[in-house]
Amino acid sequence: MSVTFKDVKADLLDQIARGALQPGSQMPNETDLAESYGCARATVNRAMRELADEGIIERKRRAGTRVRMAPIRQARFSIPIVREEIEALGARYRYALVAREVLAVPDWLLGRLGLGKGQEVLHLVCMHYADGVPYQHEDRWINPALVPDVAEADFAQTGPNEWLVGAIPFSNAEISFMAVDADRDMAEHLGCREGDALFRTERTTWLQEKAITFVRLTYRRGHRMTTQY
Repeated sequence: MSVTFKDVKADLLDQIARGALQPGSQMPNETDLAESYGCARATVNRAMRELADEGIIERKRRAGTRVRMAPIRQARFSIPIVREEIEALGARYRYALVAREVLAVPDWLLGRLGLGKGQEVLHLVCMHYADGVPYQHEDRWINPALVPDVAEADFAQTGPNEWLVGAIPFSNAEISFMAVDADRDMAEHLGCREGDALFRTERTTWLQEKAITFVRLTYRRGHRMTTQY
């Protein structure tokens, strides 16, 4: 039976767990490992890449590969579809498009989306409800140069969150979390009092080096976000 990258990865993890490969120690090179496992070097390379991505080992050009002194734990966030998030709570989902406009990108957004002054963006404001109660306020800006089909998209029935996930892939994202006070407009949308503490996330997604969208998602107090690492 041929050796897979999963077999190689599992054995290397076992050696690290048993102390056969000590923290900080140099690991054998890929050619030697491939020979010892009786597999192709590409198989070993795949296993090593996954171990590096998971923060178990550290790979440096010319310096070789070492077991990390302390594994790096990285929190991983998926981009949830808000409809599925609400339905998973056992609640009835409702969506409403509040505003839609095409306008010149505002100055504060130029750097985030990597656009030039005067270029146009699509601005959408949406509300998402759980059992009729405001759940999420979505304030989204989309780069139409990167998502040309967005001009014809009908966001009256389907929100941009769900539409974008199905329409275009993304290669990386930046997410920020913060507490904000509800201003008058946000208090009206979320059905809370002005000055209430709210939970907000800001997220920018890219396809390679080009920004697709920037969005602010604001929730009523008490909202919880959970991740694993």
